Amino acid sequence: MVHVKGEYGAPPAAAAPRSQGSNEERKQRVLTHGTPSVTASIAEAVVIKDGDLFLLTRVDGGVPREAEHGFGLYFHDCRFLRTYEITLCGERLVPLGNTAAPGNRAAFELTNPDLEVADGQALKKEELGVRWEHRLSGGGPAMDDQITVQNWSHQAIALSLEFRFDAQFEDIYEVRGLLTPVAGRGGASKWKDQTLSFRRQGRDGRVRRVTITFSGGAEATGDTTARVRMKLGPRERGTLSLRLVAMESAVEGEGAPAPQVPRGSPDAPERRRTEVRSDSVLLNGILDRSFEDLHLLASDVRGDEFFAAGLPWFATLFGRDSIISSIQMLGYDPTVAESTLRLLASLQGDRVDRWRDEEPGKILHELRVGELVRAGEIPHSPYYGTVDATPLFLVLLARHAEWTGDLALFHELELNVERALDWIATYGDSDGDGYVEYRSSSEHGLINQGWKDSGDAIIDARGRIATPPIALVEVQGYVYAAKLAVAGLWRRAGRTAKAEALEAEAAALRAAFNRDFWLPDMGCYALALEADKRPLGVVSSNPGHLLWSGIADREKADLTASRLMTDDMFSGWGIRTLSTEERGYNPIGYHLGTVWPHDNSIVAAGFKRYGYENSLGRVFNGIAEAAMHFEHSRLPELFTGFSQRDYDEPIRYPVACHPQAWASGAVPFLLMSLLGVQPDAFARRLRIVRPALPSSADFLELRGLQVGQASVDLRFERSHGGDIAVRTLDVQGELAITVEPADGLVTPSEHLS
Repeated sequence: MVHVKGEYGAPPAAAAPRSQGSNEERKQRVLTHGTPSVTASIAEAVVIKDGDLFLLTRVDGGVPREAEHGFGLYFHDCRFLRTYEITLCGERLVPLGNTAAPGNRAAFELTNPDLEVADGQALKKEELGVRWEHRLSGGGPAMDDQITVQNWSHQAIALSLEFRFDAQFEDIYEVRGLLTPVAGRGGASKWKDQTLSFRRQGRDGRVRRVTITFSGGAEATGDTTARVRMKLGPRERGTLSLRLVAMESAVEGEGAPAPQVPRGSPDAPERRRTEVRSDSVLLNGILDRSFEDLHLLASDVRGDEFFAAGLPWFATLFGRDSIISSIQMLGYDPTVAESTLRLLASLQGDRVDRWRDEEPGKILHELRVGELVRAGEIPHSPYYGTVDATPLFLVLLARHAEWTGDLALFHELELNVERALDWIATYGDSDGDGYVEYRSSSEHGLINQGWKDSGDAIIDARGRIATPPIALVEVQGYVYAAKLAVAGLWRRAGRTAKAEALEAEAAALRAAFNRDFWLPDMGCYALALEADKRPLGVVSSNPGHLLWSGIADREKADLTASRLMTDDMFSGWGIRTLSTEERGYNPIGYHLGTVWPHDNSIVAAGFKRYGYENSLGRVFNGIAEAAMHFEHSRLPELFTGFSQRDYDEPIRYPVACHPQAWASGAVPFLLMSLLGVQPDAFARRLRIVRPALPSSADFLELRGLQVGQASVDLRFERSHGGDIAVRTLDVQGELAITVEPADGLVTPSEHLS
């Protein structure tokens, strides 16, 4: 295994965990909380990012001084700045509006309340305009701010702007409230000329610093405060600038700017991808935001690009999240999938390490680079506690091949494929019953290791937390799909015997699964089998993933699809993670009744596979309508499960990430399912199966859709009778396009060039 060093991953010396026995609070299982964070709400946070540097502010552009919040300036799993406030003559400014574009810049328009300025002069509200601009540069890493004050009144004004800062250099796990911060760990502050600096040496021995430099005219008013005085004539404007720089060094001393990842900058040129345009302003806006956010979340390790999971809590490589977002984007840009596969293969487990939940052949869960990882206090350097990333790795590899028509990557990673299959057969199925299950061996590991990985996510009908080992329902579907997918690749590579063996394993798994996981009295699949193979008889969204994988028998698939669209599961905005009829249901529980856009996109792809077009359309419309209610049409990681009948808009989940990669990929993936786009690049063919359009659009064009070495421009158009016509506008290269309508007949127009 390649151990990532330098700015990514703990050095080998940090591999062994520190003793936790002397501190009861440190014995808590770090990642078993029911939420990703216990901080105050960040639902309305303005978020910008460049490289590995990102900022969360309030709607007024500031970072509050109050405790237990998630706002701030972050770099490499550390919050470098936790307070940054501006007041005008001692009063808070009034926010009017803001914008964050193209992603590394934000501007906030503010104004004054009624206040008293110098010499007792009264200033009526809204006579000043204040524009506060942030611009991130990951190459610094630095933030350049400009504050412009416009006097709209007809009188001369003498005023002051007051600044307050604080830096505690908290690890992301301390910010989230999952570990208790060590007392007295704050950064020491020092003024020199026009520069305020904070500095702290961490438990990992690294020195972290942040400096704030004023362009001129600032006077220190305290250890962490400053004031800038201005005199503005009638209708006059004044400006001042600040530069904030984050620095990190491996040894004692001032250090240099911390190393960073060059990609993920919105200023970097975006690679060519499939373009989508329609006559729906709503749809165009959602898609534009989705692609912009995925571009923003693109990061890399040693040049291998991936989608970081989400801001602020998951700004790093995640096995499952990065794989699923790559799957969602295959029809738009398959190159991220290729580099993600290489990166995950380079970090594939190669030994048994109970601290990291590492096992030979296993694909990682999460890679962290912060102080607590480097100090050996949490096992994320990387951590391997995920049961589904390994089969999903194989699924992504095969689906990438379907789009590219090329076995080169498969041949390059064939040893990794073998090792992943070995993990599924041995460590994944430790008791030999044919099902992949999980039980964490790490003191600070995840209790639950599927995509619903909060500590209270997997429950029984009484609401009791399930007992490991746990075999999740959807994971068996992923394993089934992975075996068939790899078998197909081996068959193309001439390895017929290996292909047939895997196909036989997949068939045996499907037969046993549909027997053991089906609950005939409930008419649904169990959420999981817990210890002693007890089925968890609760209705959840997890079985919807079975339709995507194809493991469900037809009759059971029919019942599953119908069950998922009943009122207790479908909120109107999307499918809930748990039925409202379950004892454990909680509309604001992280995985206990909320709506996750990525979950819905996978279920909807399964609806397409089994022919449930109406259900697919309802899910698409629900998720798209929900996006319309979030600022800038940005779908968050999740939102609450309250019904559309009860509220006119989806209710926010307080600490959801936004942007989140697989939420950003949800609508693009849903759209490909709705359009029925199915590649077969090996045969130089593109199938359009039972095409449909979003209800908000009457036409839609895909331009530059890449299938193998060919590309095609397509137009989907709704007729007056409601039928969808598909026209080929242009084809570059050799590609056959067939349209298969709902009656199963292929249209006579087939294009080949």
